[in-house]
Amino acid sequence: VQLVESGGGLVQSGGSLRLSCAASKFTLDYYKIGWFRQAPGKEQEGVSCLSSSDGSTYYADSVKGRFTISRDNARNTVYLQMNSLKPEDTAVYYCAASRITTVRAMCVHKVVVGSWGQGTQVTVSS
Repeated sequence: VQLVESGGGLVQSGGSLRLSCAASKFTLDYYKIGWFRQAPGKEQEGVSCLSSSDGSTYYADSVKGRFTISRDNARNTVYLQMNSLKPEDTAVYYCAASRITTVRAMCVHKVVVGSWGQGTQVTVSS
């Protein structure tokens, strides 16, 4: 199983980016998919998680109202649309897929029994 993130880059404060997490060798059906981030010197944070089976989502308070997680079934890809970006959003963003968890457990407690992507850097300049 493989997850590949893309879409990171450098953007000014207030700008937008869309991250993609493409799955290969398995379908995302029945998986929980999450986006996590880790900034230098900080703990990993669960940003947003999605259940493919029922569409339920979770967002960290720090991104609520600015970020949107979604899935394209045909492309077997999950997206994270990030708007109104702030310098504190700067981090390496990772996606993960797990069948054994809930969206809340995945994002809040970082319970992931499955695959991780390699990460994509997001840098927001002030």
